[in-house]
Amino acid sequence: MLHRRSAWISRFLVCLGLLAAAAGTASAQDRRQNAAGEFDFYVLSLSWSPSFCEESSERGTEARSQAQCGGRPFSFVVHGLWPQYEHGFPDYCQRPAPRLDRNIMTSMLDLMPAPGLIFSEWDKHGTCSGLGARAYFETIRKARAMVKIPTEYLELSEEKMVSPTEIEDAFIKANPGLTSSGIAVTCSSRRLSEVRICMSKDLQFRGCEEIDRRACRRDGVVMPPMRGG
Repeated sequence: MLHRRSAWISRFLVCLGLLAAAAGTASAQDRRQNAAGEFDFYVLSLSWSPSFCEESSERGTEARSQAQCGGRPFSFVVHGLWPQYEHGFPDYCQRPAPRLDRNIMTSMLDLMPAPGLIFSEWDKHGTCSGLGARAYFETIRKARAMVKIPTEYLELSEEKMVSPTEIEDAFIKANPGLTSSGIAVTCSSRRLSEVRICMSKDLQFRGCEEIDRRACRRDGVVMPPMRGG
């Protein structure tokens, strides 16, 4: 009898735990979840292209990344412009997503040199912007034009070890109005991965505590040199 009662109590406690976890997930999800056009701000994500290319080479997938990793010496490229809530973010707000015109895709290759990325960014993030495809990608172009890349990262010809704080400081110095609470540096393994900059819907720099908390915590990251020429 005692054994059966203990087993019943154990099952009851497990159920309580599952209910609590579900409640926590629900409370973390924004009430507007995945309603197109209803969000608080954007994150402009700038990827350090040489890191992506080195990782592609290590995975044996570089052949699929020739547009980005062969020929032109890319530095920071646009990964995406992501609608965000103060806590969490929407994604895939239309299923299926409206088909992206190929002419719009090709017009973005100077900033986002990977056709597959452009299509997937539209499906996952663009559909949540509340904008049509052309207007969304025009907004990406405007957001990128608002950000000045520090000169020391425009023509990096040798591998560089740098701290995430140094990268943040360089961007803040080059971009008046940008503060440490509105930028986050991310890393993949030991390499610099991305610089993420928070912007209001009208593309002004702003703070974003949740994005900032997810920043890379390493003391130093490697910036592989630019390739091609």
